Amino acid sequence: MNRVRLLVFNAALGALDYSVPAGMAVEPGSVVVAPLGPRQIVGIVWDEERLPANSVPDSRLRPLIEVLPVPPLRPALRRLIEWTADYYCAPLSSVARMVIASGGALRGPATVTEYRLTGGMPERMTPQRERAMELLEGEQATIRELAELAGVSEGVLRGLVNQGVLEPVAVDCDRPYPRGDPDHAQPELTADQRTVAARLVEAVEARRFVPFLLDGVTGSGKTETYFEPVAAALRARRQVLVLLPEIALTEAFLRRFEDRFGVPPVVWHSSLKSTERRRAWRAIASGEAQVVVGARSALFLPYANLGLIVIDEAHEISFKQDDGVRYNARDVAVMRARFEALPVILASATPALESLQMADNGTYERLELPSRFGAAELPAIETIDLTEEPPERGRWLAPRLAQELSVRLERGEQSLLFLNRRGYAPLTLCRNCGFRFQCPNCTAWLVEHRFSRRLACHHCGHETPPPATCPECGEPDCLVACGPGVERIADEVAEILPEARVAVATSDTLNSPEKAAEFVSQVEAGAIDVIVGTQLVTKGFHFPELTLVGVVDADLGLEGGDLRAAERTYQQIAQVAGRAGRGDKPGQVLIQTRHPEAAVIAALAAGDRDAFYAAETEARRHAGAPPFGRWAAIIVSSEDEAEAKEAARAIGGTRPDHPDIAILGPAAAPLSLLRGRYRYRLLINARRSAQVQDVIRQWLGALDFPRGVRVSVDVDPYSFV
Repeated sequence: MNRVRLLVFNAALGALDYSVPAGMAVEPGSVVVAPLGPRQIVGIVWDEERLPANSVPDSRLRPLIEVLPVPPLRPALRRLIEWTADYYCAPLSSVARMVIASGGALRGPATVTEYRLTGGMPERMTPQRERAMELLEGEQATIRELAELAGVSEGVLRGLVNQGVLEPVAVDCDRPYPRGDPDHAQPELTADQRTVAARLVEAVEARRFVPFLLDGVTGSGKTETYFEPVAAALRARRQVLVLLPEIALTEAFLRRFEDRFGVPPVVWHSSLKSTERRRAWRAIASGEAQVVVGARSALFLPYANLGLIVIDEAHEISFKQDDGVRYNARDVAVMRARFEALPVILASATPALESLQMADNGTYERLELPSRFGAAELPAIETIDLTEEPPERGRWLAPRLAQELSVRLERGEQSLLFLNRRGYAPLTLCRNCGFRFQCPNCTAWLVEHRFSRRLACHHCGHETPPPATCPECGEPDCLVACGPGVERIADEVAEILPEARVAVATSDTLNSPEKAAEFVSQVEAGAIDVIVGTQLVTKGFHFPELTLVGVVDADLGLEGGDLRAAERTYQQIAQVAGRAGRGDKPGQVLIQTRHPEAAVIAALAAGDRDAFYAAETEARRHAGAPPFGRWAAIIVSSEDEAEAKEAARAIGGTRPDHPDIAILGPAAAPLSLLRGRYRYRLLINARRSAQVQDVIRQWLGALDFPRGVRVSVDVDPYSFV
């Protein structure tokens, strides 16, 4: 191969051709370094016939500099990159960049210097040194990481190094992970579990593409069931990928995995240190990593010998990425399994409507676990009509729910209150002049967080301390919190049950795997009586002593006109209801609502999932909505409002006339200002048969936009803000 075509990580450059120096061995998928002007860039050698580029004579080609010491990207992964870019109308380079997710991993074997305590004492003890030595007992990490752990400056630790209190240790960055044993602790499965597990094991051993929908009620033991095909893959010396929707679920899952296989799996998520990312990436690429558990980005890692993919809680909307490459990890995982010729398992107690439709038409093979494991039974579900049983003035919990909380506390059992709203209150205003606190960067109200004493925007992260006086009228002590968030509900529980130990579980309080693990340990140890949480607690957790679930505002998710609002509401409430009664004690669920007659609330109360999904299916069919039609969105944004509006009008004015496609807009987005950028949207509704991506590419490709304008495409959108 004397000439190669590179895919580089800059969409504006396009594909580039280079010559191959004598003696250099390259092949499609090789990761190489090439010159570009005075710089050096990293690129991937691509199949020339699959990547168009401007033809350059051989005499003008510059030679490659080096081939990086990592395995070439396999053909199946290159096809996945191409498919993802094509389906989601994204630059090929942006998708490929997700594969090369650790720049440090590309440079071959390396060591890093870490430090640990020697047991010695410094010549002079200071409060900072004493604190650092106390907190770093048993720890080993880099100076920067130790400084973060101890809460001191790096200079304090370097002083301890100079005095021999900390000693350097050379650590191999690529040290192998411990090997899991598929026969370490084989569980006792029910008859239903054994039947499902046998079918999944058969598919792993057959080494062919089969998409499974593992549809099991909450508490049915889906995890233990799909651990059996994981074990089969390990016996066959093949790798496994398990995708989880939330980082907070990782620690609980790791413990269950270690109990079954004797060692923890390899973890991949955004909170990993750079050295951990490098080690994991290289172990995955070499095939040394057996099982990888991670967030959606783990899907694009370069597995050497993948044998099984599992998407746990496959209905979760957090599998859809809403910026950059706007892909849905659930759907891309199915495509990766297809390209790699291996089985993929979508596990859920409340599958997405699209997944159920795929099972109904035979595209997915449906496996069911219809009952809970062991003696546990599904909880009894009742509604509380807030128009007939209103809370006391100034409170948000109806008397019946408050009474049941008290009963559970007397019995020594645990309760969970669910409200999908972080903070103390969603809106703060001045009672004197009516001034409302709004984010300066977004068309959103600032949310009061009393625990951390701040007003915060949940869209851009802007924060400000609550002022002592109204910024508009200057009146002191006039600010009023409107509506409840989880912090306000926690305060109310503390008033009603002052002896109860209350924990708030949100992405603010459980923002790392360590904090999530500590929370789980406290609940399991009986150190928490009442959990007040957001959607973070609706899935994945198993607390046997939790017998009461209260849904504070079941109608909240039905607001806003979202296409999937009813489905999401059903999934969230059904999932959080599934936290109750998972042990030997019966569970109860109380749903507070002002609309008990609403189809989704009535279905939840009746425990009739099939009726809800049947009605929702017909509504979607009538509207031509997914899975019977296609949606796509075009989002136009700029820091200049007039510029964004003009660009959106230009797109709308050149809309294609297609018999199978309807185009709505442009219109200002519901969040018309987001992170300092003004936003307009166009919504596309197409028949399943329409080649909507080709239409969008041709439509937008014919237009030029000012440099300050961003135009992004969201195929199969989940967010309509």
